[in-house]
Amino acid sequence: MIGILIIAHAPLASALRECALHVFPDCASGVLAVDVLPHDAPETSLADARRAMAQLGTDDVLLLSDVFGATPCNVAQQLNDSAQTRLVAGANLPMLLRSVCYRHESLDQLVSRAQAGGTQGVMTVGSTAPQNQTGKRHAPSHHDHQQ
Repeated sequence: MIGILIIAHAPLASALRECALHVFPDCASGVLAVDVLPHDAPETSLADARRAMAQLGTDDVLLLSDVFGATPCNVAQQLNDSAQTRLVAGANLPMLLRSVCYRHESLDQLVSRAQAGGTQGVMTVGSTAPQNQTGKRHAPSHHDHQQ
């Protein structure tokens, strides 16, 4: 099973993990979080992340970070140094939930699932009933299937 390590600005990493555990309580040991605090040196966050990664107990790890180019992502990039890790930035809850559901697949497939979950989870939602909303409608035979 692939481990998932969330590295994000505090308290986002822990909050995302707690949400995942709310939906999938049995994933606790396979999903860990490192909150990067504003006053911590990057070296401190990197040491915390290394400990968490070791605690996952698996070689294959999906790293999720919140903002590309920010300290949490830079820390995660330092862990993303083998063929057994992948890093996806822009983490959100749909991305994490999709990742938890497909931890049994290959690492490359999991990355694709994570990205699809993250992007498909972002949408405009109307304030009225769907039948009253204006906009382009799909053909009745068209279905948006999840990956």
